[in-house]
Amino acid sequence: MNKLFYPAIFHIAEEGGFWVTFPDLPECMTQGDDMQNAYEMAVDALGLALTSRKQEHQEIPVPSQPKDITVSENEYCIIIEFDMLAYQKRNNSKAVKKTLTIPEWLNEEAISLNINFSQVLQDALIQKIGAKL
Repeated sequence: MNKLFYPAIFHIAEEGGFWVTFPDLPECMTQGDDMQNAYEMAVDALGLALTSRKQEHQEIPVPSQPKDITVSENEYCIIIEFDMLAYQKRNNSKAVKKTLTIPEWLNEEAISLNINFSQVLQDALIQKIGAKL
């Protein structure tokens, strides 16, 4: 579940700009002053809706097929790409302390090379998690 693609309906607002809804996520709505701003806001709104569902152990709906979505005049169906891992990195960067054990020789070699243990562990975990998503 690393990258997801959900259809969104971009409605042209009378006062200008767009308001955005998601057929698969009725609670998810946003707006923007222009197409670019509305798209960026849609990505953030989608991220909030999906992570909220995930935290509350609710079902993450399967995205509808764009061909199955009917739009009216002044509406556009646009696919929103959402990267769960990137969103979590941007929005949940609170650090937590972890204790680990490594061989003494490995510790000494890493210290002599000025290796940042936290960064190495983070990089390895991101790589491992990314491979499984």
